[in-house]
Amino acid sequence: MTDFRFSATDKTNIFLCICFCLMLNVHQAFSQEKTPVKTASDTLVKTPDTLLFRIERAENAISQINSHNKNGYNLSQIRTDLPEIKANVAEVKEDVSGTSRIIEIKTLLSYRSILKDAQVQLSEWRKTLSDYNNNLRQMSGQIISFSTDTLLSASKLDTTAKQLYGAQLTSLQQKLQQTGQTTTNTLDSVGTLLADVSKLYFEVNDLQTTISEHLKISGQNAFSKESPYLWSAPLVTTTTNIAKLFRTSYSGQNRILSYFFNNTWDNRVLLIVFGTLFFLWVFRNFKLINKAPVNPKLAALKLNYISRFPLLVTLIVVLNLTPLFEPGSPPSYIQLIQLALLFLLTIFFRNKIKPAQFKFWLLLVALYIIVSVTVAVINYGLILRSLLIFFNLACMYAGLVFYKKTDRRTIRKKYLKLMMGIYLLLNGLAILLNILGRISLAKVFSQTAITSLIQVVGLAVLVHILSEALELQIRISACSEGLFSRINLTKVRRSFRKVLSVLAVLLWLLVFFINLNFSGTLFKLTELVLTKPRNLGSINYTLGNILLFGLIIYISLWLQKNIGIILGENSSDYASKTEQKSSKLALIRLIVIIVGFFIAINASGFPIDKITVVLGALSVGIGLGMQNIVNNFVSGIILIFEKPFQIGDFIELADKKGKVLDIGIRASRMLTLQGSEVIVPNGDLLSGRLVNWTLSNNYLKTEFLLKVSSETDFTAAKKIIEEEVLKVENSIKNYPVEVLFNTITADSIELKVGVWIDSIYNETSFKGKILEQLFARFKEQGIKMM
Repeated sequence: MTDFRFSATDKTNIFLCICFCLMLNVHQAFSQEKTPVKTASDTLVKTPDTLLFRIERAENAISQINSHNKNGYNLSQIRTDLPEIKANVAEVKEDVSGTSRIIEIKTLLSYRSILKDAQVQLSEWRKTLSDYNNNLRQMSGQIISFSTDTLLSASKLDTTAKQLYGAQLTSLQQKLQQTGQTTTNTLDSVGTLLADVSKLYFEVNDLQTTISEHLKISGQNAFSKESPYLWSAPLVTTTTNIAKLFRTSYSGQNRILSYFFNNTWDNRVLLIVFGTLFFLWVFRNFKLINKAPVNPKLAALKLNYISRFPLLVTLIVVLNLTPLFEPGSPPSYIQLIQLALLFLLTIFFRNKIKPAQFKFWLLLVALYIIVSVTVAVINYGLILRSLLIFFNLACMYAGLVFYKKTDRRTIRKKYLKLMMGIYLLLNGLAILLNILGRISLAKVFSQTAITSLIQVVGLAVLVHILSEALELQIRISACSEGLFSRINLTKVRRSFRKVLSVLAVLLWLLVFFINLNFSGTLFKLTELVLTKPRNLGSINYTLGNILLFGLIIYISLWLQKNIGIILGENSSDYASKTEQKSSKLALIRLIVIIVGFFIAINASGFPIDKITVVLGALSVGIGLGMQNIVNNFVSGIILIFEKPFQIGDFIELADKKGKVLDIGIRASRMLTLQGSEVIVPNGDLLSGRLVNWTLSNNYLKTEFLLKVSSETDFTAAKKIIEEEVLKVENSIKNYPVEVLFNTITADSIELKVGVWIDSIYNETSFKGKILEQLFARFKEQGIKMM
């Protein structure tokens, strides 16, 4: 038996532990008295609050999901556009792999463009549908979560508080079921559509690969034999079926055209607006001719190309300018435009040219149609290739006849000769390449040659139509003292003909390169050269920015130079009516130059902070040798605001006298009495001794001398002089006439006559008239002049 004995220290420790435990129990007792006890009734109060929160969350989720199902998924637009893309892809696929027809490079490039845009669209749809699919799956998970929540399910065993929400819970379950069904259906639709889009997307990728291989092979074999030599070619190929080949080609080209029409309508709208404005311009001018009185300038006008109702010529202008408004158009579109132009030109020429010339024109039209059809259906067979060679020879003969019979006044010789050389070269190369088995190049050269010949005729008609339209405007404006009455018409006609010639050459080259399938490469190369970033020290620039800067500066300088004509400034001489004009025109010119400079800086992308570098360089230039230029420029600004003279004033500077024609930024122009124009730097006008004879008015006191016999009665002579002066039109009647002795000799008296006239510009004519009248009067009165 163990003996439990405690020491005094152990007893003390035990006693302290017992006291600590008793104190802890007392503290818990007091704490329980202060803390309320959770009863069953308290739990029942909390249950409805939690249920209401869940119901509210479920209702909000259902509303959001229903809203998304109703408005959040734009599947109808995809369903509408997808069949069109499918049709495009199907026809491309059929044309690429379905026939033995040799597909031209231009057609392959058009197909690649269609497939590229289709791929971009399908890629966007795939991303959109994938986002829709993920979103729908998340919403479906929410619906399942709420549907399986036991707190939201109604049961007979529910507590009394929960039974109060029984009807609401039942309705909620029905909504969850309906929303779940709708979401599932939408998810199925999105999934099906996503599968269709993805399938078509991968099919487009495969077709792009196939077309890239075709283009690669075409590029490698462009100058190599792609079919047997002509003498080794089979009579017909095993798949030769002209109807099928033509139908397949037409189907593919039709798809290309439909795609192009649907995606480039904006440029076509601009072209239609331009054509409408041209029609209204010509139509309005003819109406003005009918209303205007008979005028010799209008009576002598003969118009062979435009008429009073210019609908036909407007269509010809629009079709000729189409390549300029739509430079990226496919070759098939250009061919269609040329065919429509041929039809309109045929109607136009019917009553305009001789019957023999009209028959020759019909021959050219027939050749164009036959060559186009042959190029569309040709394959490796001997018959079709031989036909193409025959048509090439016929085109060469027709071209030579065209060159001989064409009036050089209609088409300038240097352009016609160059075009004809290119035309014969293309046909010759087409024949040679066809014989050697290079069918693709033979087709391209054949189509390009006949199109270039037809286009020359259309562009010649275009130039004559626009020239006659301008001439009509010039005549009407000259009769009504409009814009063209204030400019050099010979210079305007010459400049306009040059512009039209350049425009015609550009249009011809543009169509030429489009038919050669070189336009895309040319545009990309030009874009690369113009947009490639370049550095000059710390300054970044591109050639395109520099060209744009120069173009805007050139336009600004041209505009400031001709702004007077635009604002109604007439060419001035001493025979015309003298009018003083404000020097605000010079201020407008200054504003045009400054605004043009800043627009050019902004458009070119040149940093504004770099202008300080340019100004620094200019300051150095000014210090080295530009002082006179800056002096004249600043003097011009001072003249604008100080206004010591105006346009139309008669001024005298040093040994020069004349009428102010123009106040420029750097120099001003003055017309002397001898008819010469003097360019006077503005610095000289400001610093020199300037006399303005017409600053406040045009009055001038002119003086002349008369020498009569010493025996003459001075009083009678003075009276005669005063009477004759008053008879002259330009004298001022209320100003006295001064007749004074100037010199007296033994046998003569020299009289000095001072007369005020209304204008300094009439001084010479006044003196001539008054001296003529005084001579006759003195002779009549017997006064002897010495």
